[in-house]
Amino acid sequence: MKKTKIAALVMCSALVFSCGNNTGNGALIGTGGGAVLGAIVGKIAGNTAVGAAVGAAVGAGTGALIGKHMDKVKAEAQKELENAKVEEVTDANGLKAVKLTFDSGILFQTNKYDLNAASKANLNELAALMNKYNTCSVDIYGYTDNTGSDAINNPLSVNRANAVANYLRSQHVANTQMKKIEGFGSSNPVADNSTAEGRKQNRRVEVFMYASEEMINQANNGTLQ
Repeated sequence: MKKTKIAALVMCSALVFSCGNNTGNGALIGTGGGAVLGAIVGKIAGNTAVGAAVGAAVGAGTGALIGKHMDKVKAEAQKELENAKVEEVTDANGLKAVKLTFDSGILFQTNKYDLNAASKANLNELAALMNKYNTCSVDIYGYTDNTGSDAINNPLSVNRANAVANYLRSQHVANTQMKKIEGFGSSNPVADNSTAEGRKQNRRVEVFMYASEEMINQANNGTLQ
C-alpha cells in the first residue's frame, strides 16, 4: 500500500512538472483528479488554496480554457500593475489562479490603514483589471509583521484589507466579485521577521483572482474567451 502511494505521488509530481503554463496545467486538471493534483501543485509552489469549492462540475476541457484565460489575467497584471508581485497559484478547485502581492509600505504608512494618493493610483490599476476580468472572483487578505501585539496587528490587518476593498468598490468593482476580505495579523509570514527586509515583506496585502462558478460554467459551455 505504501509503495502504491509513493508511486502515485511520483507520477502526479511528474505530471505537474511536465506542464509549463496555465493552459497545460489546466488541461491536466480538467481531465480528472483535479482536487488531488491541485493540492499537490499548491504544496509544491508554497501556496495555500484560495477560494471555495463550487458546485459547478469541472469538465474535460474546462481546466484548459480557464488556464488560458488566467494566462491573460496574469500577463495583463504583470504589464499594468507596476508595484505588485504577480504569481500563479492554485485555487480550491485545483484550477489556476493569480496572486497579487502589494508591499503594504506602498499602500500604507506604518501602523496606518489610510490610503494615500500613490496607493489609490496603484489600486486604480487593480480596479481596471478586476473590472475587465469580472468573472474572476477575488479574495483580499491583509498581513502585518510580528512587531507589536496581536491586539494591534489583527485589527490593523483587517482594516487594511477593508481599506483596499472599499476603495475598489468606489472604482465600480462589484461587491459580489469580492468573496473574502480578511486580516491575519502576523500569521503566515513569507519572510524572516528577525530582519528589517523580512518584516517589510511580511507587511503586505494579497489579492487573489480565481475562477468563479460563472467562469467555470462558461468554460464548460465552451464560451469562455
